[in-house]
Amino acid sequence: MWMSGPRIHSTSLCLAISVMIGCGSTPAARPNLPPSETDLVLLKSAALCEHKPEFVKKHPPTTYTSRAWGSGQELMIPAAQSPSQGDESYFFDEDGTLVGALFTFPRGLDLAPYSVLRHTLSLLKPSLEFYLNVSQLETKANMDTSAIFETGDEKSTTQYLLTGTREYPTLLQASFTIDPYVRLFSPYRREFLDRLRNPSGGKAGQKIESQGSEDKEPFPSLQQFARGQTAQLAYCGDKNYDVAGDAYQKSIASGFTNKVWLAEAHHKLGLAWEAKGQFDKAKAEMLQSLAIRPNIPEVLNNLGTVHVKLGEKAAALGLFEKAVVLRPNYAVARYNLAEAYEPTNPKRALAEYETFLVLVEGIPEEEARVNYVRERIKALTRK
Repeated sequence: MWMSGPRIHSTSLCLAISVMIGCGSTPAARPNLPPSETDLVLLKSAALCEHKPEFVKKHPPTTYTSRAWGSGQELMIPAAQSPSQGDESYFFDEDGTLVGALFTFPRGLDLAPYSVLRHTLSLLKPSLEFYLNVSQLETKANMDTSAIFETGDEKSTTQYLLTGTREYPTLLQASFTIDPYVRLFSPYRREFLDRLRNPSGGKAGQKIESQGSEDKEPFPSLQQFARGQTAQLAYCGDKNYDVAGDAYQKSIASGFTNKVWLAEAHHKLGLAWEAKGQFDKAKAEMLQSLAIRPNIPEVLNNLGTVHVKLGEKAAALGLFEKAVVLRPNYAVARYNLAEAYEPTNPKRALAEYETFLVLVEGIPEEEARVNYVRERIKALTRK
């Protein structure tokens, strides 16, 4: 699709925002992905991105209870009725899409029979280690240490909370989620740890108040931002800019306190408006993003593409220029700058195209665009 030489977007984020936010116009494969092989199958009767009616067909109403989960819903199956023999929770967003699942084993699940998963875990480094007491552990031992291990694929993340030793691990919790929701499904979240400390009908373990993460940002804002990312980046089917726009507007209305989150919500809302052809609205949102957090190269570049579509070529060129000044190795903005210069300054366009080729050398995903740029360089050289 790059052969016609369109302006290119970039929606990658600064490292200050968690992995939940995600990057790019499509879900990108993570480099050096850790192994994810397992012989412990927990998602037996459901799959991420499944719609709630499909889930309900496979589970009689008497087998689960329901409660609100922000604007969505949590369906809970107790261990006595679950195939996994653990407490199962399935989390659906307000559109009825399964975005995450949590399996809790207050007594601990011995992983000795699961050699494949144990091998996977042996190759991973803990993403977090901490102390936790769980009184119902089958070993009756006071749990001194626990660790979270993380693996996954291009669109989803699996997290295991373990105790015991590397040789004899015991599983306490496992969570599965599509990547935009990762932040909301860490087993270290306080509400999830509490399910181990005080399981239904059981005696509570020692509760250490300082343990467990709690978001400073409003849960509704984080949940809606994740919903917007899911729709905008096609994590569950096709891209849906109507849902994305609705979600980002709700995330802003819920009140982010951190300017990084708030600015990016306006930015992503602008991208949704642009995809729907509402260029003036897109421009307004991106300007709002820059007013909150100036000089972000991705936002400057994307605002430049909106100016192009509005016929405001001089403004677009200025934004592309500023983006590459702030980030000289910003290949996407270099490409857009070259196209902006080509009608009036072919020499500068040629230089920018050549810089673009250097920056994307060896990147397979850029092959089609590289071929187009080489053709443009040939054409400009002949002039």
